[in-house]
Amino acid sequence: MRKYILADNQELTRLALESLLQRDEGYTIYRAYDRAGLVALLKEHQSAVVILDYTLFDFSDEDQLLIIAERFNISEWILISDDLTPQFIRRVVYSSHQFSVVFKDGPLSEIREALNSVNRHTRFLSQRALETIITQQHEEEAPSVLTTTEMEIVKAIAQGKTTKEIAAERFSSIHTVTTHRKNIFRKLGINTAHEAVRYALRAGLVDPSEFYI
Repeated sequence: MRKYILADNQELTRLALESLLQRDEGYTIYRAYDRAGLVALLKEHQSAVVILDYTLFDFSDEDQLLIIAERFNISEWILISDDLTPQFIRRVVYSSHQFSVVFKDGPLSEIREALNSVNRHTRFLSQRALETIITQQHEEEAPSVLTTTEMEIVKAIAQGKTTKEIAAERFSSIHTVTTHRKNIFRKLGINTAHEAVRYALRAGLVDPSEFYI
């Protein structure tokens, strides 16, 4: 008998999924409302199919999700959400073949196909999920181009200047410089000023002779 764990705290979605599953014979549906409840059910039903809206559950990050999936490695998962970040999709898909991905605003046929796929023990990725992964990969492979202003701010950061000092030198507001910093970090895919300078140096975006790191 196939066992499903519905881990979706959106009632309309739960009802719709239950309606889809009821068309098949030989199944049992369990409901989880938080991470602890999900783990408890997986302990009892380790080969269950988990249908999860990750964004509505109490996971602090994708690491917690991947740890649980690895712990119950014969379980299969269908991630179904309104929105998932490209980074999240790519990481879970590349980390484990247990995960299928569909979106709530996608066609009903994709949800049906995902259910059919996991029953055949194969993974299903919706068209949108595939396009998201491909787009993310292309963006990572493409060189990040900083504007002239962003290059100047990277240089100032490398010289140890604060946001306030950079703003004063450029006759700009602190808010404007902060926005530039955020854009630089986003383009370079990093989180700290030190990483920004190191990345710029490695990529040849700045002259190493000008900096002291």
